[in-house]
Amino acid sequence: QVQLVESGGGLVQAGGSLRLSCATSGFTFVINAIDWYRQAPGKQRELVASISSTNSTKYADSVKGRFTISRDNAKKSVGLQMNSLKPEDTAVYYCHLKRWGSDYWGQGTQVTVAS
Repeated sequence: QVQLVESGGGLVQAGGSLRLSCATSGFTFVINAIDWYRQAPGKQRELVASISSTNSTKYADSVKGRFTISRDNAKKSVGLQMNSLKPEDTAVYYCHLKRWGSDYWGQGTQVTVAS
């Protein structure tokens, strides 16, 4: 069974950094793309970053230059390094997988950025 488990969220001051991790299992990690989404209270869930099986990456304009997505095929995990954090980055962050036409989500990890 597919499992995605996020960790690393917390409270940080504006301008600070956090590193999120997504531990995965239950699928062929090396051939799948993995995404990070986030959802703030009262807002729609938005795509933050994506990484392909060949390490091709994409970022939302709002985080480009500040966030870095990476993958470790040996550990089957995906990271999201977040630097220069802003209050607008406050949200629950989710790891996401699209596999065989189905969507899989982790439980989410809370990131709160104080001004």
